[in-house]
Amino acid sequence: MTVMQTTAETIVPNATRTETGTETRTDICSAPPRRHPRPDGQDRYTISEVVAFTGLTAHTLRWYERIGLMSHIDRSHTGQRRYSNRDLDWLDFVGKLRLTGMPVADMVRYAELVREGENTYLDRRELLESTRRDVLTRIAELQDTLAVLDRKISFYGDAGRAGETEGTR
Repeated sequence: MTVMQTTAETIVPNATRTETGTETRTDICSAPPRRHPRPDGQDRYTISEVVAFTGLTAHTLRWYERIGLMSHIDRSHTGQRRYSNRDLDWLDFVGKLRLTGMPVADMVRYAELVREGENTYLDRRELLESTRRDVLTRIAELQDTLAVLDRKISFYGDAGRAGETEGTR
């Protein structure tokens, strides 16, 4: 199960019932997870492979681990980090949180809440709802800015056409 999925034993919106009778609730607002290069069970990646797959730097990956944004990363017998598909899912989610503008401290807090377990669902939801409100505010500001740019582009387009018409007389 990835970070983006939860299992519920009660009937909830956006849930589908499996053959065993349990319901799986999936975050319908997220993009489907990327296909991993290796199937589950064969999903051990070196830091350089994760760098190539995610576009993050090795320094960033080590920093995420140091500040607690990544949970404990398994190590080989020689001490080399070994990332899993689950780690890649988490890094994808962290990337989405970064795009929202969520402060790093809030991302670390969210990661701590995830590690604490299901009893933190309410706190996690509140943190994500707060971030969502911030994103909606930024979207509105960007839409206003886009409207100003569109007006200016239209103005200069009209002015350019008027200048071309006068120049041909």
